[in-house]
Amino acid sequence: MTTKTPDFTKAFQDVLAAFPVDATAFQNAFKTQAAVGEKLTKVALEAAEKSTEISSKWAKDTLAKVGEAAKAKTEPSDYTKAMSDFASATAELAAENMAAFAEVAKKVQMETVELMLAAGKDASEEAQAVVKKATTEATAAVKKATAAK
Repeated sequence: MTTKTPDFTKAFQDVLAAFPVDATAFQNAFKTQAAVGEKLTKVALEAAEKSTEISSKWAKDTLAKVGEAAKAKTEPSDYTKAMSDFASATAELAAENMAAFAEVAKKVQMETVELMLAAGKDASEEAQAVVKKATTEATAAVKKATAAK
């Protein structure tokens, strides 16, 4: 004796038809997420570009200072002074460049927070609209179902 497995396809189709899902909400959420991702990528790329510029300038300035320190001197004490000047200049360069990196980081942080706040606000508004529409449609479906009885 074989038993046939019941086919619930028609029942599921009827249930899904009674409560339609609006795919535009999902599409809008995807578009919003893609836009946020694009903006965050732009922020990251700008920061990387600026950081690279700072690093490059720092390296060039340091190499110029090494060139000055490496020049031949007539007196042994001049070498001590050259190394002392090099160390001071290097420390000054480090402080300036670290401050520049800190500014880049601060800008990235501020822009990221602004983007996240805007994205959260947009997502909240979209969610409210979707819930309101779903509630309206569900209420209409329930009224339709009770009126059909």
